[in-house]
Amino acid sequence: MKKEVKLLLQKAINSLVLSVEIFNRPQEQGRQTAALIMLDHSFEMLLKASIRELNGNIREKNGKNTIGFDACLRWALSNSTKRFVTEEQALVVQSINGLRDAAQHYILQISEQQLYVHMQSGVTLFGDILYTVFNKRLNSFMPQRVLPIATLAPLDIDTLFRFEVSEIKKLLAPRSRRGPEAYSRLRPLCILEAVVSGEKNTQPSDKEIEKVAQEIRCGKSWKDIFKGVSGIRISKEGDGPTISLKIAKKADVEVVLSKDDPNATVVAVKRVNELDFYSLGLHDLVEKLKPSFTFISSTKLLKVIKHLKIQQSAEFYKEIKLKSQTHKRYSQKALEYLKEQMPLLDVENNWKNL
Repeated sequence: MKKEVKLLLQKAINSLVLSVEIFNRPQEQGRQTAALIMLDHSFEMLLKASIRELNGNIREKNGKNTIGFDACLRWALSNSTKRFVTEEQALVVQSINGLRDAAQHYILQISEQQLYVHMQSGVTLFGDILYTVFNKRLNSFMPQRVLPIATLAPLDIDTLFRFEVSEIKKLLAPRSRRGPEAYSRLRPLCILEAVVSGEKNTQPSDKEIEKVAQEIRCGKSWKDIFKGVSGIRISKEGDGPTISLKIAKKADVEVVLSKDDPNATVVAVKRVNELDFYSLGLHDLVEKLKPSFTFISSTKLLKVIKHLKIQQSAEFYKEIKLKSQTHKRYSQKALEYLKEQMPLLDVENNWKNL
């Protein structure tokens, strides 16, 4: 390993360990701000170490300064042969960077549940990149017992945002005189919305926060207010010290790499047309499967669908209401999954027993 890479990687690990240490400490003074600043710094160092390890250049054209955070992330995403970050993973990094910006330059009041999501998903991603690029495990540098701990870990984005909006609405109640506190709690929600929506300036203005506050006062659903965030979910694996937390997209959205636009973040969540995503009916599935499975019929296919629990997966199935009618629709992913699984089930001879 080159000396420069080794030094950058050590700085990345040092900052991550310090971030987790600060997150878990009992004293509250400056805790959230310091944890986010160190977590953000750990990712910038890790991205630069990874780029240099893959023989990339981290210097600007004049050679005086290293490239910035966004440029590092874009390299990690878009290098055709040495890409080591996915679009979904980039959302995690962008979110941390946006929150750090607010914490370092202004005021950020973030709930413990929100902070935990960003800390734990950050640690998970750091470990993934460390293994992908350097073939090293995070527990080689930091024991699992010191990973982020939260007594109020959120179950999902929907639960988290419904709770936050409900609490903010109480603060905005007439004669409560707690408007500034409500606006401060709104800031991290607005930052996350700006990040996933692809807005370059992730820091909301007072006018933008007031607009969101008014929508909450009027009883508007959080999904209608934060449309970008409603397209992502929390993916959890494991429990206790071995927990892995990731921010992932929902089935009916895609995370796209933005063009090299100074007014846009590196990646953004874009909602896709439901009828384009769930483009197949049962009859369509039968017709597309028949060339490979000549025996297939609607009755047999429904047995297979039930056996594989396809209708229980948002990636594969959705009931879409158009006016007074409900349409049962399947995705292209469902078709590919059926093609993969049907030979294993011996459907032709065994379909009645499925």
